[in-house]
Amino acid sequence: MKKIFLIFFLFLFSTNSFTQNQTISDLDGLFEKLKKTNNPMTAREIEGKIWKLWTTHPTQESLTSLLAKGSQYMSQNQLTSAHNVFSKAIELDPNWAEAWNKRATVLYLMGNLELSQNDIDMVLKLEKRHFGALSGQGLVQTALKNYQKAIDSYIEAHKVYPAMETPLVMIEKLRELIKKESI
Repeated sequence: MKKIFLIFFLFLFSTNSFTQNQTISDLDGLFEKLKKTNNPMTAREIEGKIWKLWTTHPTQESLTSLLAKGSQYMSQNQLTSAHNVFSKAIELDPNWAEAWNKRATVLYLMGNLELSQNDIDMVLKLEKRHFGALSGQGLVQTALKNYQKAIDSYIEAHKVYPAMETPLVMIEKLRELIKKESI
């Protein structure tokens, strides 16, 4: 009986490990394509595939459902409920970057900028190519009037996702803002 349990446990662990490794491999390939494409439509298709991988937990369907529930609360402006759900997802898997990213977004919407930045830091520690978190960091730093930090975030987002237009637009607006404030 112990032998059967051990075999089952090892199979379960190796399956989860394989799934996580496959997700990482898939993301690596998508990011390479994203960096190389100049076609906005192709870039958006790749972006969609990346978001699908990010919002799908690599081993636990229940966490994917939990994240979707929090996102639904967020879309209904039930920010406290969304925050609680995303916090639960982080508690269940603190290594899932997208749970941190969703909570960072909710915290930003709630006006908790420093806490949002703390969560963004975790996202970027777990997934340095997270263009959503980099753009979100740009918004947070702009709200905190740390304009150069915001510009730096948008520059990083642009390096990861060159076809995304928002970083370039925001960099230009922030540079104009800095000029106006220095006069």
